[in-house]
Amino acid sequence: MQINTLHVRHLGMMDYETVWHAMQHYTDTRTQDSPDELWLVEHPPVFTQGQAGKAEHLLATGDIPVIQVDRGGQVTYHGPGQLVAYPLLDIRRRKLGVRQLVTKIEQSLVDLLRPYQINAYAKADAPGVYVHEGKIASLGLRIRKGCSFHGLALNVDMDLTPFLRINPCGYAGLEMLQCKALGGPQTVADAGAQLAEIFCHRLGYDQVIHHEGLDRQYE
Repeated sequence: MQINTLHVRHLGMMDYETVWHAMQHYTDTRTQDSPDELWLVEHPPVFTQGQAGKAEHLLATGDIPVIQVDRGGQVTYHGPGQLVAYPLLDIRRRKLGVRQLVTKIEQSLVDLLRPYQINAYAKADAPGVYVHEGKIASLGLRIRKGCSFHGLALNVDMDLTPFLRINPCGYAGLEMLQCKALGGPQTVADAGAQLAEIFCHRLGYDQVIHHEGLDRQYE
């Protein structure tokens, strides 16, 4: 097993709950020899509410389902045109603390946007990545048995109006931004390919191996 190899899985468009339960299964059954993986996916429209989520932040969800999930953070929205990336990492093996992992994820997104002249930044008190005073990427993790799952959501080219039905990440009136309008990556596939390489470098992996879809063992 090559512990310095990151396996990147391109899942395309997949139902949120299917991927969520696959992440749980992989994390619960992985061993000290299991490879680290990064899953790149888009989800059909869904609101997800973190463990500490408050009902008051759900304003008018309408016909979009709300799923209570086992990650940190408040409520967010996932939909087509948004890159969702799930790092399934053995952080103990990589000698990473949770705060270090969050910082490396945020910095990977900042690195992704910098060549497009987008001045993105992280906030110490509010996880995610911001441009001006708006938010372009959300972040929520879960650590179990020293391993991470859940992850980040980068708005690329999507309908942002569902964010108006919630207080995104628990902040009333927070403006949500996206890459396409700011001159960043124009497609989810392009953003995902770039992010995988940057994330690999930031986390110190020697190589990336790409796969299409999930292995049946994860389902």
